[in-house]
Amino acid sequence: MLMSLSGGNDCRSRTLYALRSNDESRDNVLRQFVRLASQAIGIPGSFISVLDDEMQHVKAAHNFTLTQSTRQDSLCRHAVDSDSTVVVSDTLLDTRFAAHPLITGAPFIRFYAGVPLKSSTGLILGTLCVTDTAPHCFSDEKVSMLKMLAALVMSFLDAWYSTGFADPVTALPNRQRLIRDLQFLAASGDTTPRRLVLIDCVDMPRAYELARSMGMGPVEILLKDVATLLPLRLRPAPGEMLYTVATGRFALLTRQESRLTASWVASELAGISADLGDGLSVALMTHTGEVSFNTGEMPAQEILRRAVSALHEAITRNVASMPFSEASDTRHTQDFTLMNDLAVALRQDKGLWLAYQPKICLCSGKPIGLEALIRWQHPQRGEISPARFLPFAAQTGLLSELTAWVTEHAIARLSRLRDSYIQLPITLNISSSDFSREGFADELEEQMLKAKLPVSLLGIECLETERILESPAAMQGLEMLKLRGFTLSLDDFGTGYSNISYLRRMPLDVIKLDRSLISEMSSDTASRVIARTIIAMLKDLDYTVLAEGVENAETDTALTELGCDQAQGFFYSRPLPEAALDEWLGWRLRSKC
Repeated sequence: MLMSLSGGNDCRSRTLYALRSNDESRDNVLRQFVRLASQAIGIPGSFISVLDDEMQHVKAAHNFTLTQSTRQDSLCRHAVDSDSTVVVSDTLLDTRFAAHPLITGAPFIRFYAGVPLKSSTGLILGTLCVTDTAPHCFSDEKVSMLKMLAALVMSFLDAWYSTGFADPVTALPNRQRLIRDLQFLAASGDTTPRRLVLIDCVDMPRAYELARSMGMGPVEILLKDVATLLPLRLRPAPGEMLYTVATGRFALLTRQESRLTASWVASELAGISADLGDGLSVALMTHTGEVSFNTGEMPAQEILRRAVSALHEAITRNVASMPFSEASDTRHTQDFTLMNDLAVALRQDKGLWLAYQPKICLCSGKPIGLEALIRWQHPQRGEISPARFLPFAAQTGLLSELTAWVTEHAIARLSRLRDSYIQLPITLNISSSDFSREGFADELEEQMLKAKLPVSLLGIECLETERILESPAAMQGLEMLKLRGFTLSLDDFGTGYSNISYLRRMPLDVIKLDRSLISEMSSDTASRVIARTIIAMLKDLDYTVLAEGVENAETDTALTELGCDQAQGFFYSRPLPEAALDEWLGWRLRSKC
């Protein structure tokens, strides 16, 4: 119901603040009500007023020009203060109003009838009135009609609040209500130090997976149960408000001295679970973030944004709770700006370029392929490492656009060198999200055919191997690439105990040994034995073996002796821009002839 905060005066003040605020869709409906009142009762003027302690505010009017007045001058205050219908057939004959400024001057009220607007919780907020510049008799039937219309107005306002200020699933006040409450505190001059705590305790991706198999009913039961559990577990004091600010995400608005800190809330919610119905339950994984503030010092939206920033920092770091940090917030803001800049660079094709690192045949010493690596020359920040922007691109959906950009430019190079003696196959680094995309292999094959190039000139290097294995769509995408003749490489082999299982499950051609596996080969006997064993195993399984990160001649010699097929690293060449690469290839290939 409308504004059910504890505390009568506080509740009424917040309610009046909400009604005084602009809401065009609500006020359009109120204008329809006052027009209906005039037509149904036969009095030309009508209006809906809201009264606070000092002023009367006219929220909707028909044939009535007054927009506000002092409470003292308001005729409606008599209906509000007495909580009863007030009918004045002729104001000039009533000693209370004969010399009243709104009777002797504009809008020259000669007839007035007003009914209090009373909420279902007993709050009197204002009036529904009919008025005219001429006197009228007003029958009991018309009084009943005006009361009925007033009840309809209040029913609409209750519904307006329930729709706009309460979450439909949990029935808790929603994000819009939180913003309004913060705005009210600022408008009322409140200077109490306060805290806003955000709570994320429902794994919504998992919940939506449940919804796929069980429907939305159990998910709604889960959210309702959490909304019931939180106040029982946290025991907020009177005046401490709990809100639903997003699906599965809640907020606590409290005073600075309250025990309800982010860390305390996280500890109280540790290890609890919520019901899905039918005897099923889900463990809650809680993260919290908080911001401390004085109302009026910053906009309500900024308070909430800072709390969200703190919560996301806790989630990103995988810790139970985090307070708002200016430094972390600034960094995230810069990251967001960086992603906007990256989107512009992609759209305008400016600043992005490809570096190519040669792959060397250890038997002949000749270059036999290239790995395409994206680079970004930012107009203000200079060269930005891929390690800086690629993880954020993966979170924002730009990764597929980057893949498309790299593919287009790599194919352009292959097309340019179609008949050149320095033409070499190019390998692209592709993420699991691209493999999972339906039709990815078809699109890649079509691009190569359109460029009149054999698919053997384009290799695919698998990143995020574990994600690929966990995704049936990604595994299907790999199979489709293999069927179309693309060479598939596995990156960073040897960095985890589970790598050997990949060989059985993935359709691979080339295995890249991680630099951590071979970096100590020339100086450490154990590293050399491990590398020899892995290389021998991979050769027995008929894979092409490529070592990355080779930085000295000793490692090159050792890898050659162990039967490794290919290598890449700074010992041979750093990643080069295209013009420098062409020059390097020309020199290298001529010198090996």
